[in-house]
Amino acid sequence: MDLKLEGKTALVTGGSVGIGKGIARALAREGVDVAICARRKEPLEKTAAEIARETNRRIVAIPADLSKDADAKNFVAQGHKALGRVDILVNNAGSSPGGVLEHLSEADWEQSLQLKFMGVKPSYWEIAPGAANAAGQNLTLSLAGQYGKHNISFCAVNPGPVRTERWAGLVAAMSRDMNLSYEEADKLAPASIPLGRIAEVEEVANLVVMLTSPLMHMVNGTQIEVDGGQEKSLMDRLRDRK
Repeated sequence: MDLKLEGKTALVTGGSVGIGKGIARALAREGVDVAICARRKEPLEKTAAEIARETNRRIVAIPADLSKDADAKNFVAQGHKALGRVDILVNNAGSSPGGVLEHLSEADWEQSLQLKFMGVKPSYWEIAPGAANAAGQNLTLSLAGQYGKHNISFCAVNPGPVRTERWAGLVAAMSRDMNLSYEEADKLAPASIPLGRIAEVEEVANLVVMLTSPLMHMVNGTQIEVDGGQEKSLMDRLRDRK
């Protein structure tokens, strides 16, 4: 299927590793020129060069810390300047601290909110100013309702466990907080998923790229789970059997 993305342009945040890198690569493979950002300059530039060599598309690396409003504004401005326009924006803010709810500190919560919500909001704000304050799916619904008249669509993708560079750290946090061996903790997430495994980066990236296609324009103001049908409560029940 031709997704009609050839010649489009995209901004992808958190694009140096993990899901963000996978999304940038998948978009480039469909003929999209991409600007990516992340806090660390060296791995960001390495990723940009790698994807550019592989796809023969223009991949622009712009270092940015999205918890800083000035950096978010600069990423959008520099990305727009480098690419000529912005057709697609993929907000893929970085990772939250791992662990079980009762073991997370107030600082962990603050860090997650600052990055996952406030780090997303400035990038949208530069593309579409004036959106109501909300979080997660409510933000997506709010933006879809407000900017549909401009022919702009918004979707949220919510991945479950994904095999990225940080998966080992998340398993270690579960092992610590649940008082399990690393091996036992590593089996919890797959055991809670009917398909019996966690997702691969490419599986999340494929959905995101599909949603950016003009063919998917009516998929708007919604959130799609990519978790293999995970029943998270099973993780607690499996742990409590021990």
